[in-house]
This record gives sequence, C-alpha cells and structure tokens, in this order.
Amino acid sequence: MNVPDNLLYAETHEWIRRESDNVRVGITDHAQSELTDVVYVELPKIGRQANAKEAIAVIESVKAASDIYAPVKGTVIEANKALEADPGLINREPYGEGWIFVLKIDNADDLKQLKDAAAYQKQIG
Repeated sequence: MNVPDNLLYAETHEWIRRESDNVRVGITDHAQSELTDVVYVELPKIGRQANAKEAIAVIESVKAASDIYAPVKGTVIEANKALEADPGLINREPYGEGWIFVLKIDNADDLKQLKDAAAYQKQIG
C-alpha cells in the first residue's frame, strides 16, 4: 500500500498536503482500494466553511457511498472539477490528479492533530 512520507493523514483515510496556508485533500491509496471503482464524486462548494471531521464531500463507488471529511477547520477554495468527468482519477492517481478539494486552513496548529505516514501505516496494518 502506497503511503507517501511527505503527507499527513486523517484517521478517516484522507491525505493532506500542506501548500502554504492551504491544504490539498484526497483519499489514500488504502481508501480507494477499499472502495473499488469510483463512479461519482460530489464535490464541496467553493466558499463552504467546514469544521474538522465534518463530512464535506461524497464518493460513490460500485461498492458503497462514502463521506469525505474535512481534516481541519477551513474554507473550501478549490474543488477538483476533473473528477466530475473522470471520477476514476481517484483510483488511478489518489495522490496526484485524484485530489478532491483545497481548504484555506483557519489555524495551522490544527495540522498537529493529524498522523504522519508511519502512524497511518500502523493504523491500516
């Protein structure tokens, strides 16, 4: 299972890449493999305020629908519109073109609550 060292992870299987005052968010390789083939993504609306651990998007696969959570408190400033035409990007490139949204974080200290790669690897066994 691919767990890049340069990312942070939420217990709910989102990955987080810090980009200055923003974080880019997607789901982990482990999560996409558990979901199997992604067929639809409901993206969050630009400007939406979200609290940490609040459901903010939905991914539907042939197997199940799954909520995607905001890893930290912030405002949605970007959503990956490419997923509307090609939701399978999440399966093919979970850490690349398959990202889901970008949050402008309210408090960078919130990132300390997230897991590093080693801790996430331990979580998924």
